[in-house]
Amino acid sequence: MRLTGATVLRDGALQDRSLAIAGGRIAAGPYPAVDLTGYWVLPGIVDLGGCGVERHLTGAPLCDALAAADRAAAAAGITTAWLAQGWSWEGGYEGPECAEVLLEALGRFRPEALTDLRVRLAYETHEHDSADRLLAAVRRHRVDYVVFSNLLGEAMLMREVAPSQFAARAARHGRSAEDHWHLVLQARGRAREVPRRLCRLSEAFDSLGVTYGSLGDPDGETRETFSMLGARVCACPTSFQAASVARAVGDPVVMGAADVTRGADRGGRLSTVALVRAGKCDALSGDDGASALRRAAFALVDEGVMDLPAAWAMISARPAEILKLTDRGVLAPGRRADLVVVNKATRQIEATLAGGRIAFLAGAAAH
Repeated sequence: MRLTGATVLRDGALQDRSLAIAGGRIAAGPYPAVDLTGYWVLPGIVDLGGCGVERHLTGAPLCDALAAADRAAAAAGITTAWLAQGWSWEGGYEGPECAEVLLEALGRFRPEALTDLRVRLAYETHEHDSADRLLAAVRRHRVDYVVFSNLLGEAMLMREVAPSQFAARAARHGRSAEDHWHLVLQARGRAREVPRRLCRLSEAFDSLGVTYGSLGDPDGETRETFSMLGARVCACPTSFQAASVARAVGDPVVMGAADVTRGADRGGRLSTVALVRAGKCDALSGDDGASALRRAAFALVDEGVMDLPAAWAMISARPAEILKLTDRGVLAPGRRADLVVVNKATRQIEATLAGGRIAFLAGAAAH
């Protein structure tokens, strides 16, 4: 078909022109026209680390939770998404067992999916005994994105200053606070093993073509260390210094989209908007629900931080570039027909096409 009457984001600019789709790709030709006057047609959103699938479980089977995550992504204009999944010494939802179950289930579900769902594994640096198991899972399931994370210091601080939160976290993983603290001490006691193992994992990721980075860098020294390992993606750093070091060496910085719409009071936390204004943030990820990405893009426009083409690139073109997906992220001939139809008056998404297939359709656009 051919979409007419809409304002289309192409070549980095909003243009009043038609857009043709054929064979799942952006094409050219006199296909049957659909009048979308009053709409924007924008590239499909690429989410580099959305919420974990456990928020969709609520007692439902995993296949149903994946279907719910898929539908939520499509309704939010997301055409490619990495579900966030831990590989941690904490176990429970964040443990290797759950990660393997999720990867197996996603492999079975993928033929039915409306969107391109993938998994981003967050490997805890002090998860000491499962590196080979991690690599086997990455190979078997063709995982293409991994981040290194270290929550050990956070857990130790939490026990000291917020013991009730520490106990709640332990309960979430099915154990007492005492048993959880014992795990923390065990992990810390083998800290000397971490650097060599991370080097080995990095070499393996390089050979497999896996994009990898680090999550929650607290300072510039930490970011520099991970960058030297080859973990180039700086995901959700917690200090301005860490983001500055990343940009200085050419590493992409990815921040959570939800922070953009939460206002100025961050309780001492690093502001995503401040980083964007300083030119130290490359892309946004949906850390707090699928709809956060669309809302963040328009918030950046409303606050005068950037225009719509630049803001939308932070949730489409730039994430695709970071993950080396050359077939999506922009609307150009031959690329995947991943696109979003947005009502100009309401800014609501009324249609999502993923690979040329309708994944979501509502409102006047449906008629």
